[in-house]
Amino acid sequence: MIRTFIAIDLPEDVRDELLGMQHGVPGARWVDDDQLHLTLRFVGDVDGAALRDLMGALSRVEADAFELTLGGAGFFPPRGPQRVLWIGVERSAPLDALQRTVSGVATRLGHAPDRKKWAPHVTLARLDGAPSNRVARFVAERALYRSRTFAVDAFHLYSSQLHPKGAIYTLEESFPLVGGAAFEDDADHWDD
Repeated sequence: MIRTFIAIDLPEDVRDELLGMQHGVPGARWVDDDQLHLTLRFVGDVDGAALRDLMGALSRVEADAFELTLGGAGFFPPRGPQRVLWIGVERSAPLDALQRTVSGVATRLGHAPDRKKWAPHVTLARLDGAPSNRVARFVAERALYRSRTFAVDAFHLYSSQLHPKGAIYTLEESFPLVGGAAFEDDADHWDD
């Protein structure tokens, strides 16, 4: 069985900005450079045949390329012990539509739907007993953060192997998006 998820990669300079933020919270386990991404859908464990079916179905997704900007910071869960420190994503209708499409593809193939409402974010750190006042300060200091706007021209299927020192991600397949501006008036272009 292979543990899988669907994500959008970030440009190197945006990842570098995020890496530069990773300090000031004792007890934070900061995410490595190669793990900074925007998850569209966690799929879970699949066997070889299910992986091939998923790749085939995702290859038929038709969506326009679009632009995206990261912004703000926060933590999960909103109540109780804080477990994840994140950077947010500015509202984006094309991003939301792509997420619904790929999530629908996975669900139709029999993969359990996500139990939680999708909240687009990039995980910066996992928290285990981090002082809540330091987490609050980190979030407050980055409340006005905005990345540069960048193009999203593909989404990706990754596998994840869990190890004691953290997960190792492997790119399984990339799925290009169509050039954006040429399709800006084509609201029915999504094919799931």
